[in-house]
Amino acid sequence: MKVIAIIPARFGSSRLEGKPLVDILGKPMIQRVYEQTIKSIPNAFVATDDERIKQAVIEFGGNVIMTSPDHQNGTTRCLEAFERISAKLGKEFDVIVNVQGDEPMLEPIQLVELVRPFENKKVRFSTLVSPVQSAQDLFNESEVFTVFDKNKRALYFSRSVIPHIRGIHKTHWLEHHTFYKHVGLYAYTYDALKEFANLPSSKLERVESLEQNRWIENGNEIYVELTYHDTVPVDTIDDLKKVRQLLSDSNVQ
Repeated sequence: MKVIAIIPARFGSSRLEGKPLVDILGKPMIQRVYEQTIKSIPNAFVATDDERIKQAVIEFGGNVIMTSPDHQNGTTRCLEAFERISAKLGKEFDVIVNVQGDEPMLEPIQLVELVRPFENKKVRFSTLVSPVQSAQDLFNESEVFTVFDKNKRALYFSRSVIPHIRGIHKTHWLEHHTFYKHVGLYAYTYDALKEFANLPSSKLERVESLEQNRWIENGNEIYVELTYHDTVPVDTIDDLKKVRQLLSDSNVQ
């Protein structure tokens, strides 16, 4: 199976300006994400519209492709980057992996897990979910939750805890059900990525501010794969401090 990873990265961020370049124990965050990615997917490219990010990637020896500054999300940037890379290399790929540029604690095995569903030729789109282990995570407002059917096809993604357990106090929910939080990594076939990127915004996407709901709302399938490795996305300065501490405690170089 031929797999390529695209890491969309933009400099602007409402909560943490320039976050791809923030220092994490002597390396810019985008370098840590890239280095973790290539351990599983050697064909990896950072996709950006910012010269500062481009130069940083060149300096640490990574692959980078410049994209339009007009993208509203990482999905369309990923599509443009893939089409340009594919044309440049003259190669075709079976699976395109969209790696978030703010996931410095990404584990390489997670990318293996993410691609695994594509062993089934019917799969066009996959993502990861992780069992919720604590009440702190269950009621963390920044988490996204999902429910899926017996064939591991996602039914819905929500910023609310789903499902709701009727008649039991929330503090006891974990004793009665396994909840799953979404891990924001995606993989697609080229035709699925192109179709997804060109679909108009949907109602459920807008109300939850979760673009993956657009794909489901249009009658398509997202297959989920379980991962037991936790990640810590860096969205705020507090997230950044947490990641620095966790990596320092783990003696990561």
